[in-house]
Amino acid sequence: MPINIPRTLPAYGALRDENVFVMTNDRAIHQDIRPLQVAIVNLMPTTVDTELQLLRLLGNSPLQVDITLLHMGSHESKNAPPGHLEKFYVSSGQVLHRRFDGLIITGAPVETLPFEEVDYWDELKDVIDYSASNVFSTLHICWGAQAGLYRRYGIPKLDLSEKLFGVFPHGISESKRHTTLFRGFDDEFLAPQSRYTEIDRRAAEACEKLSIDSQTGETGVFIATARNCREIYVSGHLEYDPLTLDREYRRDIAKGLSIKPPKNYYPGDDPSREPLVCWRAHAHLFFANWLNFVYQETPFDLGKL
Repeated sequence: MPINIPRTLPAYGALRDENVFVMTNDRAIHQDIRPLQVAIVNLMPTTVDTELQLLRLLGNSPLQVDITLLHMGSHESKNAPPGHLEKFYVSSGQVLHRRFDGLIITGAPVETLPFEEVDYWDELKDVIDYSASNVFSTLHICWGAQAGLYRRYGIPKLDLSEKLFGVFPHGISESKRHTTLFRGFDDEFLAPQSRYTEIDRRAAEACEKLSIDSQTGETGVFIATARNCREIYVSGHLEYDPLTLDREYRRDIAKGLSIKPPKNYYPGDDPSREPLVCWRAHAHLFFANWLNFVYQETPFDLGKL
C-alpha cells in the first residue's frame, strides 16, 4: 500500500519516478482499510527536500499511510517556496484535537540556541506534550530528539568542540537486537550525522525511563527509546539522501566556515569524488520496522489511545 499525499506536492512526481507507490485522496477513500495516520512536523530549512526524504522511506512498506504535514504557526519560515506551507501544511494548533498513529519531529537549524530562545519553542512544547497521550509512537530526529528529551526528562544538550559531520558506524545493544524496531539490523551499520551538539550521555544514562539502544564513543547517544518505543529519539539522519551531506558541506564552505569534509562520506575523503551511499538499506529497514511496530501495536480505534 502507498502513502497518501496531494498530487501537487513536489515530492509526488519524484516518488512516482522512483517507483514509490503513492496515491491521492480521491483514490484512498475507496480503500476498505484503516490507514495509519502519520503527522510530520517539518522544521528543517530544506523543506521540500526533507519531505521527499521522509516520504520516500514511509512509502516503502505494504501499509497505507495518510500523511499530515505540520508547521509551526508561531514561526515565519524563510526557506519554503512561496505559498508551499499555505497549500500543503497545517499549523500544529489545527490538529491538536486529533489523534495519530505516528508523529515525526525533524531536526532544525537552531541547535546552538538554548531551547527557550527558539521562537517556536512554546508551540513545540505543546506538540510534544500533546503527543504523550494522543500519538501512539513519536519519532524524534536530530534536534527534534534533543528537544523531546529536554522537554520530557530535562536532559540537556551539550556543545561539541567541532561539528560531528559524516557517516559513522553504529550498533544496537544486545538486549534490543531482536525487538521489532531493530529486526534485521546488522551488528554494525552506518548512518549520517550532522550536528554541533549532542545529547548529555550521563544524564540520559541516569534517566530510568530511557533505554539507550545505540551509542558509540565517537557519536554519543544515537538511538534511545522510552515507553516501549512510544517515544524514539534518533540523533542522526538515516533519512538523508545521497547528496545531503555534500550540499551541507558546500553550503558551509560558501559561507566561509572552517569545516572539514564529512567523514567516511567521499571515497578517500576527497570532496571532488562522488559520495558513496552506504546507509540506504538500514534507513529503509528502520522506517519500515517503525511503521510495522505502529501497525501491530496501535489500537484500531485511535480514540482508545
